[in-house]
Amino acid sequence: MTLFAQNLLTWYDRNARTLPWRVPPGSGEHANPYHVWLSEVMLQQTTVAAVKAYFEKFTARWPSVETLAAASNDEVMAAWAGLGYYSRARNLHACARIVVENHGGHFPQTEVELRKLPGIGDYTAAAIAAIAFGEKAAVVDGNIERVVTRWAGDATPLPKAKAQCRAFVDNHMPAERPGDFAQAMMDLGATICTPRSPVCALCPVTQGCTARAAGNPLDYPVKPAKKAKPQRRGAVYVALKGAEFWCVRRPEKGMLGGTAGLPTTDWSARQDGARGPNAAPFAADWEQVGEITHTFTHFGLTLEVYAADAKPTGNGWWESDTGNLPTLFAKAARLTLDQAAAPRPSR
Repeated sequence: MTLFAQNLLTWYDRNARTLPWRVPPGSGEHANPYHVWLSEVMLQQTTVAAVKAYFEKFTARWPSVETLAAASNDEVMAAWAGLGYYSRARNLHACARIVVENHGGHFPQTEVELRKLPGIGDYTAAAIAAIAFGEKAAVVDGNIERVVTRWAGDATPLPKAKAQCRAFVDNHMPAERPGDFAQAMMDLGATICTPRSPVCALCPVTQGCTARAAGNPLDYPVKPAKKAKPQRRGAVYVALKGAEFWCVRRPEKGMLGGTAGLPTTDWSARQDGARGPNAAPFAADWEQVGEITHTFTHFGLTLEVYAADAKPTGNGWWESDTGNLPTLFAKAARLTLDQAAAPRPSR
């Protein structure tokens, strides 16, 4: 075991974050593969703080991969509402069914085989293999990239630096505790080697750290200049019946695919959508009640919000709980319901 790994694991044994999907460090036990997989999929582009409640809700409702596989797609999508990146939920459900149908309810135990499942890329496969099955698989996420590039003083811009980061992790990951090493690196990046305020004085691997010695940790990792996000516009239509609003199922492919949504126009990252009362999917006395904004990974969106007491046509259903909607549509529904409930000024 390298000195880097030894110092890191000693620190981790004393300072590991307590997370609902983990087992105590150094216990010799491997975490539940279902829990590791579920948490890692949820953590893709989402913070630990946001994921905890969703993880506990999912595991309480579906305590095993078999129970999740048996759920309907609508149930899974509704439970995922608000977590974002909804393709993850579709892949999650598809993966659960494949694990049950093709693998007898047992996740493959190697990084190579895990990569063959939907929604599991290089990082997630390595994390599950290392943490749940003890395979010496190089786990590299954003936190780990930051730790490695600072320690090595690697000025190669991301994503080109990913290969060097994987090589570093592979060289230092011990065969006897690969899962604890991976989680220790994650915790180091999340709590000590943070993006804007690294606490170098408390770092267990400060010895040999190039950025610490040079006094420039904020220079790493080097990232290419960000391109300005395009800003798109469109409209959303909230049909009301008392305190209920009309929902539709969005197409499986495309933005927010397969989720419950409100009728809206055909906006995307590449184009604006139509706007105005005449663009509504069915006739009503539409009145604009405001606008909402939302930021996606690749673009920003502003939607004009129109409301009406209406008799919708086409497939859909009446809903009263905005918590069952993705954040974008929940914003529009709440704005409309708040406007409808507000007292009107007397004349």
